[in-house]
Amino acid sequence: MTTQRLTFKEMCAKFDVTPRTLRYYEYIELLAPEREGRSRYYGPREVARMTLIMRGRRFGLKLEQLRQWLLIYEKEGSDVQMAAFVEMADEQLKNLYEQREQLNEAIQELEELRDETANSLK
Repeated sequence: MTTQRLTFKEMCAKFDVTPRTLRYYEYIELLAPEREGRSRYYGPREVARMTLIMRGRRFGLKLEQLRQWLLIYEKEGSDVQMAAFVEMADEQLKNLYEQREQLNEAIQELEELRDETANSLK
């Protein structure tokens, strides 16, 4: 039984990324597709890694953080990797809460300024 492999083009389409993005992820060693001549093929491992990368990006994690986190699994196993994830998630949650507070303050200030300006036009 052969495992399902995606071509470069299929991988880009599956994750809605540009070819440049996918090549960059390979360049910085987030992904390591199989190569046959000039063709690249992505197996289940690379698809799973890409899923984690995309999720991490959505949460605002930096690519280097994700690269280091993925390396932990290879070197130390899943328990250590999951503990590192909890630490990384806690830090990012703190950052996101701070950003949300800053956004709430900016929204409130803009609403007040908009209302003052609108009232001065009456």
